[in-house]
Amino acid sequence: MSHIGVGIIGTGSIVHTYVKCLSEIEGVRIIGLCTKSADRVEQVKAEFGLPVYSYYNSFLSLPEIDLVCVCNESGKHSEAIKAVAMAQKHVLSEKPLEVTTEKIDELIALCEKQKVLLGCVLQNRCSTDYRKVEKAVKSGKLGKLLMGNASINWYRSEAYYSNSNWRGTIKLDGGAAFINQGIHTVDLLMNLMGPAVSVFANVQTRVHKIEGEDVGAALINYKNKAIGTITAGTALFPGYPERVEVYGEKGSIIMEGGKITSWNIKDEQAPKLNTESLGSGAADPTAIGHQNHKIVLQDMVDAIRENRKPMVNGAEARKSVALINAIYESSRNKKQVQL
Repeated sequence: MSHIGVGIIGTGSIVHTYVKCLSEIEGVRIIGLCTKSADRVEQVKAEFGLPVYSYYNSFLSLPEIDLVCVCNESGKHSEAIKAVAMAQKHVLSEKPLEVTTEKIDELIALCEKQKVLLGCVLQNRCSTDYRKVEKAVKSGKLGKLLMGNASINWYRSEAYYSNSNWRGTIKLDGGAAFINQGIHTVDLLMNLMGPAVSVFANVQTRVHKIEGEDVGAALINYKNKAIGTITAGTALFPGYPERVEVYGEKGSIIMEGGKITSWNIKDEQAPKLNTESLGSGAADPTAIGHQNHKIVLQDMVDAIRENRKPMVNGAEARKSVALINAIYESSRNKKQVQL
């Protein structure tokens, strides 16, 4: 392929990041955008200067499109991904891939049947500091893992939810603090610690007028016998940078706001720590930079060209959703849930 043609479904705020990234990737051409809101077509055309469609059929019938980025509401990812796969276009979806594992399993099976690639954007895996942590943990530098914790103690104003018809809803967001704001950090923790085997959790809605949770905590037991905790919230003023802690028998590493803040491993000198701010969505979802998204998009383009799996395929994207679904189930039933 001389060029990879890309279409985007959804026209919310995250689309600005996708358009910026795609415009910086060599050999990529943005063919157009698709919104299910017909009254937004002219507004979106003026905003992006790109062709805009209001029906999947006309949009997905464009032969120039090789890849579709799905950026609509989380609970509508399944509808969009199914349409894209049936049109035999490759798919890269915003997180979460869907809000339940049952829906994700259907999508994985359909994309395999249609012989199209399915990828998910979990871009925090791409940061330089996280990759250093991942290499240290997976190469055994920390020895036996003992504890893995994460906190996404963020803040969102009431307007963040009241100005949206889907944020914080069970049907379209799948919940709130854990599955929307928390999923990136949950993904990082699970990638470091390995699978969870059980969880006991309590989630609550204390401040916002939403169906999903704005505060919650979970106790995790991992397959490797390690334990850990995850806390998440969108009512925790003023909002603090997300944090990941990994403790092993030989030492520990802590990340905050995407940066390594503490590196203590026995008999090993710590690397030089990066003091530059990387941007965190602790209080403002638009404060996060675009470079990690760009890495994911570049990888997806390369995966299409090379006919290989993308960085985060359907099976990888499923893992964090499975744990978060179990957190919700545990809280509903007030008992430990086995994964």
